[in-house]
Amino acid sequence: MSTAVDFDDYLKSLGRLTSHVDPTAATPEAERIVEATGRLGGLLDTDITGLAAWVRDNPNDVVVPVLGLAVGLSQEKLKNALRDRFDTSGWHGLARTQPVELVTWLDAEFDLVRMLRTQMERTYTFADILVARAGTRATATRAGASGRRIEDEIEDIARDLGLDYTTRSRFAGRNGRTAPADLIVGDPNSADIVVAAKGFDSTGSKLTDAVREIEEMAEVRLPTQLVLAVIDGIGWKSRQSDLRRIHQLWATRQIDGMYTLVTLDRFRADVAEFARLRRLI
Repeated sequence: MSTAVDFDDYLKSLGRLTSHVDPTAATPEAERIVEATGRLGGLLDTDITGLAAWVRDNPNDVVVPVLGLAVGLSQEKLKNALRDRFDTSGWHGLARTQPVELVTWLDAEFDLVRMLRTQMERTYTFADILVARAGTRATATRAGASGRRIEDEIEDIARDLGLDYTTRSRFAGRNGRTAPADLIVGDPNSADIVVAAKGFDSTGSKLTDAVREIEEMAEVRLPTQLVLAVIDGIGWKSRQSDLRRIHQLWATRQIDGMYTLVTLDRFRADVAEFARLRRLI
């Protein structure tokens, strides 16, 4: 099975799971946002140079979050995206020290300049307001879809290898105890391979819950069972202590492998090797 890689190397391999949502409208919800957008409308040039100067001159304001809202990023998603790109979620410091780099990245990644110009020149209707309010449901749906992306990928691998498997169930282990798993190869009552699939681009208690599930898998496993985890998404970069707990399970061989979407080829090879040894394929 795979030897545990350094935690920092694993951290660097995490990628974004959710696709960017192109918003049709943004409505201010606070006085500071109203004030900031008013000053934004007063800029002589809504281009990278003008926006960078605006950000630099207002580092402690809500200027950066306003730019995030303009391209459809909530404050949490903005922080996670910043940490992924700049290794920090502190937009105040970035606004002071790297305003050009910050605005250039927002434009390259989220089409900032075009989005601003389009939205600032548009006249909004009641229908636009309703569409904007409905956008929160669309974001929640995409978040759920991103979590299922990893599950779908590992299920495709199991199917392609010709393995008999069950998804999103519980498997029996030591002393009749059970634990949850997102993919179970073989009969859940006598599983051969169990896999946890945990992908998050946002943060929250669900990441800690995911760690507990994997720890539970490690606690109940039988010596004959292969326990693997596929972990991805930039949300983990803001919860590194949780990610370290999973990595430690791998480093101490309490689980047998830990992968991201970019290392699924190694996941496939490890599953195939174990399956051949157990004559599952």
